[in-house]
Amino acid sequence: MTKFILAIDQGTTSSRAILFDRAGHIHGAAQQEFRQFFPQPGWVEHDANEIWQSQRAVIDDVLRTSKVPATDIAAIGITNQRETTVLWDRATGEPVAPAIVWQDRRSTPCCEALREAGHEALFQQKTGLVLDAYFSGPKLKWLLDNVPGARARAEKGELAFGTVDSWLIFKMSGKHLTDPSNAARTLMFNIHTAQWDDELLALLDIPAGLLPGVVASSGVAAHTDASLFGVALPIAGIAGDQQAATFGQACHSPGMAKNTYGTGCFMLMHTGQAAKMSQNKLISTIGWSLPNQTDYLLEGSVFMAGAAIQWLRDGLGIIAHADQVEELALAVPDNGGVLFVPAFAGLGAPHWDAYARGTMVGMTRGTNKSHIARATLESIALQSADVLDAMQADAAMPLTQLRVDGGCARNDLLMQFQADILGVPVVRPVVTETTALGAAFLAGLAVGFWASQEEIAAQWQMERRFEPAMAADERVQRMGEWRRAVERSRAWSQ
Repeated sequence: MTKFILAIDQGTTSSRAILFDRAGHIHGAAQQEFRQFFPQPGWVEHDANEIWQSQRAVIDDVLRTSKVPATDIAAIGITNQRETTVLWDRATGEPVAPAIVWQDRRSTPCCEALREAGHEALFQQKTGLVLDAYFSGPKLKWLLDNVPGARARAEKGELAFGTVDSWLIFKMSGKHLTDPSNAARTLMFNIHTAQWDDELLALLDIPAGLLPGVVASSGVAAHTDASLFGVALPIAGIAGDQQAATFGQACHSPGMAKNTYGTGCFMLMHTGQAAKMSQNKLISTIGWSLPNQTDYLLEGSVFMAGAAIQWLRDGLGIIAHADQVEELALAVPDNGGVLFVPAFAGLGAPHWDAYARGTMVGMTRGTNKSHIARATLESIALQSADVLDAMQADAAMPLTQLRVDGGCARNDLLMQFQADILGVPVVRPVVTETTALGAAFLAGLAVGFWASQEEIAAQWQMERRFEPAMAADERVQRMGEWRRAVERSRAWSQ
C-alpha cells in the first residue's frame, strides 16, 4: 500500500522536495538553492537546466535520506514559481535562452505599447490580470523578438513555451502540459472559458503552437519516465505556488484568505466558483480546477518580502543568515523613524508601478543596522496591509482572520506586527509548508489518497494565533507614514 505523496516545490530561489503522509505531516524534506542572475538593472534570470538539476537532486535526496522506495509514492504533486518563462527546443529538451523570472521588468515597454493602443481593458476582462511585465506572455514575446531565430523556429513548431511546472513535467515525462492556475498567469488565457485566447495571442504575436495543453489541477496528467525513479509515478497535482498554498491552507470557501511570506508576499482570498473582477488593481485568478469545479481567487502580489531580507544578507551584509533578522530587529524598541520601501523590482499590487525603486526614508545619525532590519520586516507587513485594504474593498466582506505560511511566517515579530497593522488576528498553522502541502493534497485527491476536501480541511491545525494589540489611531498614523514613503519611491526610474 502506498504511503506517501511526493510534493515538488520549485521556488524562486530554491528547489524542494517534501514527502507527506496521510495525516498531512512531513515525513522528509530536502532543499537546494540555485543561482540568480541579474544581467542588467531590472532583469532577473534563471538557468532552466539548473532548476531541473536541483529539483532532481532534492527528489533523490529526500527518497534516500527518508529510506522511502519510489514504490511507496502514490503520486507526485508539482507547485512552482509562477510567471517565470521557459522556452525550449522540443527535440532536444534544451532551453534556447535563460528563463525570464517573474520579477523581471524587461517587457515593460511591450505592456506600455499595448496599453497605449487601448487593449488594457480587454486583457483585464479576459484574463483577470493587469497589463504588467510580471506576467508570462510579454516575457515570451520578448524572447521571440530578441533570441536569434526563435520566432521562425516557433512558427515551425520546433519550440515549446512553459512556466516552470510545464518545464518540470516535460523533463520528467516528455509531455507538454500545464494547469489552469499557471495558464491564468500568462495574459494569454481566458479565465472564463478556461482556454488559450486567440485574440490575445494575436495582440502579443505569439504562435499558438508554442503553448502547453491545459489539464486539471487535480487529476493524473502524465507519468514519469520509469528510468528516473525505477517506476513510472503519476503526476497528479499541478498548481502555481500561491494557489497551492491557498488550497493547502484549506481556504476552500468564499471569504477565507491566506498570505504567503516567501521571496514575494502573496495574499489570496477565495471568491467562489465565478471570477470576481477587481475594481482596486488586484488580480482575479483561477485558484484550482477539480474534475467538476473551478475555484477563483482575488490576489494581491507584493514583489519583495523574503527577498528584502536576502538583500540585508547578501547586499548589505548586516546578517549572515536570514533567520538572524528577528534578533537584530529586536535589539531596538522600534524602527527609529525609518521606513523602507523595498521596490527593487517596482511595486506590485495595488500600485503596479514598474518604475518605483527601493527607498529608505527617515534616517538620522542615530540610525543603525537594527533599525534597518526592523524597518525591513515592517515593510513586508505594511505592503500586505495595502493589499488587504484593496481586497476588502473588492470583496465587500470583512476579513475575520488571516492564515499565514511561508518562510517568513515563522518570524514572530513580523507576524505580531502584521496582526497589529491589519487589525485582525493572524493565524499560523502547524504545517507552514502549505505550498507543498497544497500540491500534495491536489495530487492525493486525484488518486484517492485522500477522499475529499472535507478530509483535507479537517487536517488543518493552528500552531499560534497573533492578536492585534495596536491602538486604532496608531495604526492609522503608521499607515499614513507608510503611504508617504511609498509615494517617494514611485516613478523613480522613469
